[in-house]
This record gives sequence, C-alpha cells and structure tokens, in this order.
Amino acid sequence: MKTSEHAVDFANQIRSGKRRSLARAITLVESTRREDMAFAQDVLLELMPYTGKSVRIGITGVPGVGKSTFIEALGSHASSLGKKIAVLAVDPSSPYTGGSILGDKTRMQDLSRLDEVFIRPSPTAGTLGGVSRKTRESILLCEAAGYDVIIVETVGVGQSEYEVASMVDFFLMLMLPNAGDSLQGIKRGIMELADLILVNKADGSYSKKAESAARDLQNALHLVRPKYKGYTTEVALCSALEQTGIDQAWKKLNEYAARLKSDGLFAENRKRQLIHWTRRLTEELLLSELWGSEEVGRIWDRQIAAIQQGTSTPVKAGRTLIKAFRETGRKK
Repeated sequence: MKTSEHAVDFANQIRSGKRRSLARAITLVESTRREDMAFAQDVLLELMPYTGKSVRIGITGVPGVGKSTFIEALGSHASSLGKKIAVLAVDPSSPYTGGSILGDKTRMQDLSRLDEVFIRPSPTAGTLGGVSRKTRESILLCEAAGYDVIIVETVGVGQSEYEVASMVDFFLMLMLPNAGDSLQGIKRGIMELADLILVNKADGSYSKKAESAARDLQNALHLVRPKYKGYTTEVALCSALEQTGIDQAWKKLNEYAARLKSDGLFAENRKRQLIHWTRRLTEELLLSELWGSEEVGRIWDRQIAAIQQGTSTPVKAGRTLIKAFRETGRKK
C-alpha cells in the first residue's frame, strides 16, 4: 500500500521535471482502481500550491481541419520563444473494445522530439463529448511540472467543445477554407465559445476560399453574443502546413490573455472552472458509488427484466435503484 510519504516523494519527482514520473501520474489519475485513485489525489494535494501558473489553451475543429498540424506549428513557435509546452490530446475510445488509437505522437513527430515539450494522448474511455474524464487533473500535473502552456485538443465532435471551454483560458476554433458554404454545421452556441477563429489551410488554391470563409464567419459572429462584454472574437487566416499566420495567432492569444488578466476576468474564469470541476467530479463520484453497489446491481437485473416484460418503466426502475442506493448508504 502506497503511503503519503511516497506521495510527497512522487510529487517532488514531478516538480523536478521527471517526464516519466509525470506520465505515470497521469496514468494514475486516469485509473479506475481505488488504490491508484487515492494515491493520485494525495499527489495532487501535494502539488496544488505549484499549479495555476500556465496559460491553458483549448483547440477544436472538425476532423480533417488540421488540428495536429496546427498544434505542432504553434507548439514549435512557442518553444522557440522559450516556453515549455504540454499537449493533452484526447483520443476517441472504441465503445466495443475500449481501445483507442493514441496516435498524436505519430502525427506530431517534430514537436514530440523537443525536450521542452510533453505530449500525452488520453483515451476518452467512453466519456460524453470526447473529453478525457481526468483531463483537468492532467492539466494540474503538467502545471506543477513547470509547463508554461497547456494545450488541450478536442476530437471535434460537438459536446467536447463545451467541456474543454470550461477548463481553459483561451478557446481557439479551427475552420476549413470551405467553412462559408454552410459554416460546416457549427452551432451558434459553439461559436460563442471561441476567443479566436482561424481558417486553416489558407494556402495555394484554397487561398481565395479561405478569405471568403473568413468574411462569412466574421459576418456570422455579428449575430453571436460575445463571451465577455466589450470583447469581440476575431477571425484570421493561417496555414499550419506552411506555418504562416502562426506567429500572429500566438500574439493574439497572448494579447487576449493579458487583457483578461488586466480586466480581472482571468482569475474570475479560473474560479468558475474550479466550481464546475468540483460539481462534475461530485457527479462522477456519485455515479461510481451507485454502479459499484452490489445491491443496486442485483436490483438492476430485476428491473431490466420488468421493463422488457412491460411491467415497469425506465423512470420507475430508476427511482427504485436510487431508493435502494440510499437505503444501502443509511445501513453503512
């Protein structure tokens, strides 16, 4: 059994920059084993005073928009300026086998070779919206390890945008050059989350289409409520492949973060994130306890049989399960 003394030692290894220890810590926070979860929380508790000093960036876009190529270009640029970069790339898990591709290091080969860059693909493990269940803890671990910029990449499936936006300081949306045709089905609510929209692949024969898409998107943003009063979401062009527009995007990102800090919105946003995070974790813990109950498991089988026979309904079954769970808690 690991002790708190081990947690202190492990936390010190992470703070000293040992990448293997950081990778192991993220594996522990992602684990569903009770022993691992308890130890991970002890480590996080030791590291909390050393967190919160990074800039957290969420990056989203539909599959094929070039997220990995863009992140490699942006990360390389930031690294050249002396920044330590951590990339938390969420990989979709198979609902049948639980396996995931975890191929981001393959897609970001040049970036992954840099000593000041840490790339960690994490499986969604069936989490709603494609966001890893423990992404927030991973962010804290990377901050404690001394990374200045934390990039969280979404799988671009819709619900993930809302989750990632609730854990970052700056939310960047990548769009394709043909975005203006139908705005690629992007919902108005998702556009409201963006602090900056970049039309990627603005090169070669796509240059004119990219410019047209940028105009259409900027016009569409006039109908969108700004995230913060007095702030506007800009639309710009870039080519991650040719690495054009990357330095301007980095500049806009830093200017935006500086303005948020000056207006007091940066700290206010971080406080909201903590509240949201606590609520989500509480919900997860309750669900874990519910489905981990042996009594609930036994009643579940009977209730499913009753629903299939037409003698009960899903709502009645759910209430029966919750009642059984409460009674089990009282007995303890």
